[in-house]
Amino acid sequence: MVLGTAAASVAQTTVQSASILSAGMISSNDFRTGTTIELDGQVWRVVEFLHVKPGKGSAFVRTKLKSAQSGSVVEKTFRAGEMVASALLEKSTLQHTYMEAEEYVFMDMASFEETRLTAKQIGDGKKYLKEGMEVSVVAWNGKPIEVELPNSVVLEVTQTDPGVKGDTATGGTKPAIVETGAQVMVPLFITIGEKIKIDTRSDSYLGRES
Repeated sequence: MVLGTAAASVAQTTVQSASILSAGMISSNDFRTGTTIELDGQVWRVVEFLHVKPGKGSAFVRTKLKSAQSGSVVEKTFRAGEMVASALLEKSTLQHTYMEAEEYVFMDMASFEETRLTAKQIGDGKKYLKEGMEVSVVAWNGKPIEVELPNSVVLEVTQTDPGVKGDTATGGTKPAIVETGAQVMVPLFITIGEKIKIDTRSDSYLGRES
């Protein structure tokens, strides 16, 4: 009876261990655009993937991965069904409050706890970041690694050629500089001082904002 109980206990522990393992692992067959995995001590996001089944040999998954920490992009091939560690990320909504030296300071408006990130960690998104803006700060193993901006932001045009009145259906565009220093292509009729909505994912003009 004791042996039976011990065996049952071992079996239960094995099942629990397997559950813990499977909870933190993902099959290459389940890769999707945006899937995050852990490799070589970094977090990588799947930006492209292709399942390949050759006439001879084993099936595999060809991927293009982007590092959340450095922004570098690599190509890597996985065996079909290969298990890799899934990166468990935490997101917090924080407000960009100010800059100190080369660091961007973000604050949890409920606890007033500060989080600091470098320009490298924020990446290209810093061109749309301004004080008072709320963003999602992504952390891995308790450390912030990147910032996710809203899909769209409203910013004021500070520099552009004079607006052109009249027919707005011609499709003509011109460059404009907004308050954060970013450059966006806008319709010819946009003037300095106007607020415009910008898609942060494609850097495209979405429309005027009153």
